[in-house]
Amino acid sequence: MRNADHAMYRSKSAGRNQLTFFEANMQAAAIRRLKLLAELRNAVPGKQLELYFQPIVDLSSNRIVKAEALLRWRHASGALLSPDTFIGVAEESGLIHEIGDWVFRTAAHYSKRWSDMLARDFQVSINKSPVQFQAQADAADWVAHLDEIRLGPRCINVEITEGLLLNLSDTVLAKLAALQSSGMQVSIDDFGTGYSSMSYLKRLDIDYLKIDQSFVKELVHDNFSRTITETIIVMAHKLGLKVIAEGVETPEQCLALSRAGCDYAQGYLFSRPVPADLFETMLAWQ
Repeated sequence: MRNADHAMYRSKSAGRNQLTFFEANMQAAAIRRLKLLAELRNAVPGKQLELYFQPIVDLSSNRIVKAEALLRWRHASGALLSPDTFIGVAEESGLIHEIGDWVFRTAAHYSKRWSDMLARDFQVSINKSPVQFQAQADAADWVAHLDEIRLGPRCINVEITEGLLLNLSDTVLAKLAALQSSGMQVSIDDFGTGYSSMSYLKRLDIDYLKIDQSFVKELVHDNFSRTITETIIVMAHKLGLKVIAEGVETPEQCLALSRAGCDYAQGYLFSRPVPADLFETMLAWQ
C-alpha cells in the first residue's frame, strides 16, 4: 500500500491522467525526505539555523549600506546546507512559518546591532516565500517585535519574487498592504524574469526592484541584456523606485550599472555571503 502511495504522488506531480508504476528509487526518495523532515523539525529548537549576510553597496559612494540575509542550516552532520536542499520540505510541512519567523527576528537583531554600531539605520533584507503569505498571522507580530527592540520598520526590507504576483489573491494583497502600512519596505526580487504584468507596480507600493543576475551577467557584452537593464532602471526611477542589481561579479559590470544610474549592487565582486561576525568586521573597517 505504501508503494502504491508513492506511485500515486509521482503520477500527480507528473500531471493528470498519468500512469506511474512503483520504482525502488521512489521509496528511497520518500525515505530521504522523511528523514530530512525529522531532522529539520529540530533545526530551530536545536539552534542549527544561521544567517549569512551579503553586502549591498551604494554605487554612488561604494560603501556597504544594506545587506541581504541568507538562510543556512548547520546540519547535525556538520554540513552547511543552503535553502534549496530543505525549503521545499519546509513549505510542504508547514515548518516554513516557524523558520520564517526565526529569520525575521534574527535579521532584526542584527539590523538593530549594526544600526547602533553605525549610528544610522542599517537595513537588512529577508526573503519571504509565497507559502508564508498564506499563513493566518500578519505583520502585527513583526511590528510588535520591532517596537520591542526599538528598531524602525524601514530597517527591514521584505523581498518577494515575481512568481508571488502572478495570481494576486486577496490574502496576499492584504498581507503586502499590512507590511507596507507598517513601514517595512518591499522589494521585487529577480525582476524581469517572470511572466506577470507590469500592472502590479501600479497596484502595490513597492520600494525596490532587484534586477536579475541573468541580465547583469551579460550586461557588458550583450546589447539585449544592456537595453533591458537600462530600461528597468529608467522605468523604476520614473515610478519613484530604487534599483538593486544582483550578481555583480566584475568591475566592468559595476561601471556599466553605475553609468546607467543603478542605485545599489550586490554580488561576488564585493563579497560572498558571510557569517554575521565577519560581516560586522567588514562594516567596521570600511
